[in-house]
Amino acid sequence: MKSKPPYFGPLMMLSASILFSTGGILCKLVPWSALAINGTRNLLASMVIGAYLLAIRHKLRFNLMILFGAVCMCGVTTLFIMANKLTTAGNTIILQYSAPIWIILMSFIFLHKKPVRRDVIAIVFVFIGIIFFFLDSIGAGNTLGNILALVSGIFYAGLFMLNSLPKADALSSLFLGQLGTGLIFTPFIVNETDFSAAPIMAVIALGLFQVGLAYIFFNLGTKLIPPVTASIINGLEPVLNPLLVMIFWKEMFTPLSLIGAVIVLATILIYNIINARSAAKNAA
Repeated sequence: MKSKPPYFGPLMMLSASILFSTGGILCKLVPWSALAINGTRNLLASMVIGAYLLAIRHKLRFNLMILFGAVCMCGVTTLFIMANKLTTAGNTIILQYSAPIWIILMSFIFLHKKPVRRDVIAIVFVFIGIIFFFLDSIGAGNTLGNILALVSGIFYAGLFMLNSLPKADALSSLFLGQLGTGLIFTPFIVNETDFSAAPIMAVIALGLFQVGLAYIFFNLGTKLIPPVTASIINGLEPVLNPLLVMIFWKEMFTPLSLIGAVIVLATILIYNIINARSAAKNAA
């Protein structure tokens, strides 16, 4: 079987980040509760993942590690959207992007893998950038929302680990997590009243693209690159998300946000250049 080019994994992760980042502008079009939105989008996403499983003839599996991944899938999508209803978007993203720290801990606990210095340095700079990016909103959050966002970061770290843990099957976890979340929370839609074209189309886009297709790219990316590298690339999402909101909803950046964006983008670029050169040297 022909091996993928070295840029394929990072490209898949970048594509996932771009699709993930559309969540902000799409959710603004849906005046439903967090649970109704999340249930419906996950039910639609499970159809995308299910079709992908059939297309590549991937057999659905189940064990405790796959259940762990499904719980992570349910946890990250549900808690993130709930946190967005209870605290600021800036707080939610900052706390969810504690994920690289949890990845390092999980890698050490489950895989006995110690982080190298450049991983730690990149993570530190990404966090500095994200903190700058949302510094002006850090004090406006609700305590419960902040806690939910932090826990969602732990679940998010679990998703990055799915292709690294023994006996795991990322696609089975993603499908079962999305299907379970959809079946549990979609019934909350009965409490909603606005079923006009805009929210319906936004929910369809959230399910098919922002979650469904995005997690296919996410799975391909995490399969080909290390979890910490994947999480660093995915750090583009908290920059792209408010950028899209600014373009479509005319919400402007503050000077602090611009500083944060520069730090995050520069860190990701430098980190991946260093990794690419290191991989080339090892292959030589």
